[in-house]
Amino acid sequence: MARQPERRSRGSKRTRSTPPRTARPARDRVASGAAPTAGAVTPDLARARRVVLDLLAIPGVSGREKDVANHIADRLRKAGCPADAIAFDDAHTRTPIAGEVGNLIVRLPGTRPGPRRLLMAHMDTVPVCLGAKPAVKGNFIVSTDASTGLGGDDRAGVAVVLSTALDILERGLDHPPLTLLFAIQEEVGLYGARYVKGADLGRPKLAFNFDGGAAEKITVGATGGYRMDITIEGIPSHAGVAPEQGVSAIAIASLAIASLVEDGWHGLVEKQGKRGTSNVGVINAGAATNVVAESAHLRAEARGHDPAFRSRIVKAIEKAFTDAAKRVQSASGRRGRVTCEGRLDYEAFRLDDDEPCVVAATEAVRAVGLEPRLDVSNGGLDANWMAANGIPTVTLGCGQADIHTTNERLDLAVFENACRIALRLATGT
Repeated sequence: MARQPERRSRGSKRTRSTPPRTARPARDRVASGAAPTAGAVTPDLARARRVVLDLLAIPGVSGREKDVANHIADRLRKAGCPADAIAFDDAHTRTPIAGEVGNLIVRLPGTRPGPRRLLMAHMDTVPVCLGAKPAVKGNFIVSTDASTGLGGDDRAGVAVVLSTALDILERGLDHPPLTLLFAIQEEVGLYGARYVKGADLGRPKLAFNFDGGAAEKITVGATGGYRMDITIEGIPSHAGVAPEQGVSAIAIASLAIASLVEDGWHGLVEKQGKRGTSNVGVINAGAATNVVAESAHLRAEARGHDPAFRSRIVKAIEKAFTDAAKRVQSASGRRGRVTCEGRLDYEAFRLDDDEPCVVAATEAVRAVGLEPRLDVSNGGLDANWMAANGIPTVTLGCGQADIHTTNERLDLAVFENACRIALRLATGT
């Protein structure tokens, strides 16, 4: 896939890369578990706890989200959501892995005029969370099975969005036009957000993605990621009888990686005031110790907030491997061959401070007694593709910690503040 320039989300004046900072005006920081200020719209927090416990217990790795989606849709219908407001798109038919179901999209007409707002979270979890047995322990939810993760990433976000919808539907709360997006296959490539259609969402003007840690953290930008597949074709020979007649694909790979490390193009990459990252993360090579390795297959990545600098990292990786192939030859002068293929996984984005969704999120966080903290992520988010699709989206935390591990837990105080924030954002109060 051709590399693209950094995209500007619709409605933003410009994009840029800046370090995390505290939102203005500054106030004394309040802990993530602080109580809401007076006059706040109050969610049903007891029900929110039940909702998240139910969701955490449902298996649903990437591509297998059907049971989770059906559970959400059933809860919404029972709360009075019109059947024709609930729909599934066909995003799963365009993803690399076979999926059971597309994105679950709920569109509610407003009880008052105003720009359409969107709340979203992704339904899939990573495989380590299969078989999770969620239970409340003190101020946290954990999996009582020590061999599994919890799945708070991102069932906590799903619970925040679903609980908000239940509050609105069952209590008849006043709200502007509202869209809920429960996305698929985030963990394997942000595919739900990548393939969703803006028209199916009602083209919202403000969007809020719940997927992260601290409730006061508002992620307004994220890095871009480029994936690479590298194939090395060596020349096999008997490693004991005639090793000099062979060209080792493993030797070529080793020289290339060593060169990247020595020249500062692997790991944290800092050059001329620019910053990015790279990693060779997967190597498959060789068949036996008595055979000079005929082939090697590697997977690598480059990340960066600056697309031009990320492109430099990619070119440095390609050059390291092609140069290494020239350095290794057999006794007869034969050399191996390198092929590099790549694709853009997600483009970097950065929202301005005066973007409506940033302003609304900042006000909502402050309204529950927290001090907003604007952040830029070095990982990819569904918000990357939402921004690329013309929907400016901020990401807010909902209490997950140690995600993708068996130590994962959900901080209930933070989760409850996320529910408070979400209800304010959905109702525009």
